[in-house]
Amino acid sequence: MQTDALLHLNLNRRGGISRRNFLQAASLGISSSSLLTQFQLNAAELKKAGRSCILVWLAGAPSQMETWDPKPGTPNGGETQKISTQTPGIEIAGYWPKIAAVMNDIAVIRAMTGKEAAHERGTYHLHTGHRMLGIEKFPHFGSVVAKELGDPQSDIPNFVSIGQTLSSGFLGVQVAPFIIDRPGQLPENVLNGTPESRQQRRLALLSQQESDFADAGAAALVKEQSKLYQKANLMMLSPRLKAFQFDDEPATMQEAYGKSQLGQGLLVARRLVEVGVPFVEVRTGGWDMHNNVFKGMERRAPEVDQGLSQLLIDLKQRGLLDKTLVLCMGEFGRTPKINARPPIPGRDHWVKNFNLLMAGAGIKGGQVIGKTDANGQEIVDSPVQVDDLFRSMCRAMQINADMELHTPIGRPVKLVESGEVIKGLFG
Repeated sequence: MQTDALLHLNLNRRGGISRRNFLQAASLGISSSSLLTQFQLNAAELKKAGRSCILVWLAGAPSQMETWDPKPGTPNGGETQKISTQTPGIEIAGYWPKIAAVMNDIAVIRAMTGKEAAHERGTYHLHTGHRMLGIEKFPHFGSVVAKELGDPQSDIPNFVSIGQTLSSGFLGVQVAPFIIDRPGQLPENVLNGTPESRQQRRLALLSQQESDFADAGAAALVKEQSKLYQKANLMMLSPRLKAFQFDDEPATMQEAYGKSQLGQGLLVARRLVEVGVPFVEVRTGGWDMHNNVFKGMERRAPEVDQGLSQLLIDLKQRGLLDKTLVLCMGEFGRTPKINARPPIPGRDHWVKNFNLLMAGAGIKGGQVIGKTDANGQEIVDSPVQVDDLFRSMCRAMQINADMELHTPIGRPVKLVESGEVIKGLFG
């Protein structure tokens, strides 16, 4: 009996044991030394415990020359000026003073290179690590994280997206993103308007009806649907639902993130990571600046600058940054050369070189990886492919990048097809 009990000692994502679980073990006469042995046996899993990822997605593709690789005073530089950062020797575009102040915690990847210059295809590539080729619908990286690091019995989703995002592909609905559009408020239809006893009777009746449907030849469909209803019921009763709200969040903290949709979304992301959600995406649009890129940056950059810098500060102060990977990126970059499009010129789509930010989860901050030439048109040092990025993301999350995923017809495909971990990224 003791052995069985030990096998069912469930550790949470922060590596702790619940009070209820501890008391159950104690009531069976399990000694503290036995509990310690069980923890030691789970050392490998505990190493992963609490790993999370927050993806800040700048939909539309931000210009590298107006973000982390400015080229003032050159033919392609335009109006954008550069500023110094917290890290001596690293300069970024002048639209980002608050990011500049936390640069010691950030690695700037200046030499990304992609293969897809259309929004849908680039978004797919940078979310799944695979190009949109063939018939397979590859899963969002968040779904992979939910599958590998999430708790299958969790009472809230293991993957939350604040704003629309890609699907779980062939991994199925159990690890699909739970999408919310109103950060700071409870998700729609999550409150249970009926007494618990009545809710259970309804579920029992539904189960009976589904059983008849399964007997008629739809067993697999019924099984999938039944799991969804069970998860929905758990979520309605979960004490962790409060992570979606700001009722207990000081007004000063809400203001520190900013009152924008993006800022409030990043605050929700921190709260979700804090209660054990392993993957959160926060999306903001408006970065497809074919026209008037400089005025566009003045409008769009401040909310990201404020919210993202505060997220990094907050995660670090709470001891969460060491196990939380933070990414800020879009689907590709913008042309170094300013176009002649009326009425006010901007920058067009560009995949030869672009940039992104990475922080946390063992990444060495205060560094720039990769270099472009004086006009920003060519990579001259340390190019980074999309596969290299995904191998590095897997390293940060302690997921095996060479693991095989299986399509619905059983065909094995590697999580990451090729590439290497970005050299020098990890401390």
